[in-house]
Amino acid sequence: MSPFPRPARLLTAVAAALVALTVAAGPAAATEPYTEPGFAGSCAWHSYGEGETPDPWLWLTDPVCVEYSKRDITLDNGGAVRFLLAEPSRFALALPVCRYYQRDHWSVQATTGAVPYVTWNGRYWFDKRARRAAMRLTDFRVDGVSVGIGDVVTALRPRLPEVADVLAAYGDEAGETGLSIALPYSLFCPAR
Repeated sequence: MSPFPRPARLLTAVAAALVALTVAAGPAAATEPYTEPGFAGSCAWHSYGEGETPDPWLWLTDPVCVEYSKRDITLDNGGAVRFLLAEPSRFALALPVCRYYQRDHWSVQATTGAVPYVTWNGRYWFDKRARRAAMRLTDFRVDGVSVGIGDVVTALRPRLPEVADVLAAYGDEAGETGLSIALPYSLFCPAR
C-alpha cells in the first residue's frame, strides 16, 4: 500500500492549502497568480548538479539566479546524503540577497530506478526591493499521480466551472500550481 493518500484527497488538500495561504496572507499580502520576476531578463544562470554546492561568492551578484538538479535523492546510492549536505549552503546563498531566482528539478525515490515518491520542476523567486515572491511547480507527481491546482481545475470544470475558472489562474495544466505573494519591507533591500 502506498504511503500517500488517494489522488482525490491529495487534490483536495492542494486546493485547501492554496485557499489557506490566501487567507493567512491577509489583504496586504494577497495571493495572486504566478508571474515571472521583473529581473528575469537580466539573469546570468549558474547551474549545479546533484549534491553540488554553489559558489559562496555568488551572493555578491545581483540578481542571483541558480538552477539545481535534485533528481537523485535516493537511499541506495548516497544521493539523499549528497542532497542533505548541499542544501544548507544553497539556503545560505539565498538568505542575504535582494533578488533571487531559483529553478530546480526534484525526484525523491527509495532506490535508483524506482517509481519516485514525489517529483516536480520548480521555479521560486523573490525580489525584496519590489516586495514580491512567487513559486511555480510543474509536472508535480506524488507516487506517479499528477497533483496540482491544474488537476483540481480539470476535476471541477464539469460541475463547478466558475470555481474552476478562478483556480485556473493558479494552474491550469496537470501537475501545475503557481502563486505570488507580497513580502514585508526589508531594511537591507530598499526600493530603488
